Amino acid sequence: MRANKYFFCTIKERPHNIDIISHQLMLRSGMIRKTASGIYTWLPTGLRVLKKIENIVREELNKIGAIEIFMPIIQPVHLWKISKRWNTYGKELLKVIDRHNITHILGPTHEEVITFLVKNEVHSYKQLPLILYQIQTKFRDEIRPRCGVMRSKEFIMKDAYSFHADITSLQTTYHKMHQTYTKIFQRMKLKFTDIKAKNGEMGGNISHEFHAFTNNGEDKNIYPDTLNNSHNIKKNYSIQNTIKSNNKEGKKSLDEHDCLNIERSIEIGHIFQLEQKYSKTINAYILENNGNKNFLNMGCYGIGITRIISAIIEQNHDNRGIIWNSSISPFQAVILPINFHKSNIVQEISEKIYLQLKEKNVETMLDDRNIHPGIMFTEMELIGIPHSIIVSERHIYNNEIEYISRFNNKKKLIKINNISDYITEKIKKNI
Repeated sequence: MRANKYFFCTIKERPHNIDIISHQLMLRSGMIRKTASGIYTWLPTGLRVLKKIENIVREELNKIGAIEIFMPIIQPVHLWKISKRWNTYGKELLKVIDRHNITHILGPTHEEVITFLVKNEVHSYKQLPLILYQIQTKFRDEIRPRCGVMRSKEFIMKDAYSFHADITSLQTTYHKMHQTYTKIFQRMKLKFTDIKAKNGEMGGNISHEFHAFTNNGEDKNIYPDTLNNSHNIKKNYSIQNTIKSNNKEGKKSLDEHDCLNIERSIEIGHIFQLEQKYSKTINAYILENNGNKNFLNMGCYGIGITRIISAIIEQNHDNRGIIWNSSISPFQAVILPINFHKSNIVQEISEKIYLQLKEKNVETMLDDRNIHPGIMFTEMELIGIPHSIIVSERHIYNNEIEYISRFNNKKKLIKINNISDYITEKIKKNI
């Protein structure tokens, strides 16, 4: 990509009245723009990151045999009335009325729709177990949207659903999905933990949340130094009561014990064993040999795609901007020529390196704009491209270019003929 053809939307100054660092940097780097409260447009830089996050999720799910589908955003009310969630979900359920005065739901999740689909399409145990998933826009009527895409009215989510003939099969898939989530978040280089959670109105008895650590997180988690057996304080009332009781009695708080830590986080994923809650209400079953109905056991598994981006930025930034790793950065490398429009040799070497990197399938930005080098460097640091290649006459005559890592901002002189191999090796290591 040539910079003079790209749609840059960077902002020099910090946006007014925005305190959350990920929200600030997503606006300043030109990833998103606010359309209305809790509603955002994804600009080219943000969309490139978003698609890479989606592809990592998609690749790992496909490895375990999950099959991608796409369900309607608009859902019929009658399915939610059958499941009884029409009355229990709360005011966050976003409703629309069509010209025939019929009420519909803009889906926050799809348990009812997927169960209705499987009810009509799965008739034999030979079709099971079955894992279906989608990556889709969801809606929540937030009373107070905040923190940018961390809590918005419209968001992108991966939701997967599994169906089983018995509870043992469900538990096997649940464990497999837990491992898959771990691989997904590790590929993104997130610092995270999993927490045993309550199922709530979703149904079933077993669930786990996945939380990314961040100073601006909405939740507080308590855990031992090993990060095992973590608990979400906001959702764990016994821990809440213990903390309140200790504070009133002047005792040590739980976070003051040597073996425990409390750290803020945001939820990025949640998996559930729903068992037969939805299959029984929507009548999804297979017939056994004796003619009895065997209601399907079900699991559901969500990942907040847009939330993950906020979490990654919260964990990876400095006072210059975002610090992406190579697997999710909008571009993997950027070529920054000094005097591109005045020096023929700088232009020639820059174009040569650009073509070499393209041939190696490195997603490269060539900054061929006629702007001051300081503006060029500052903008690319803000966007967070991990590998910068500085081409200048000063180093060309020694057959060298200057390489800068966004990870540690260290500079290194590299022979021109070696730079493409050097960059590809860095990308292989996801640096």
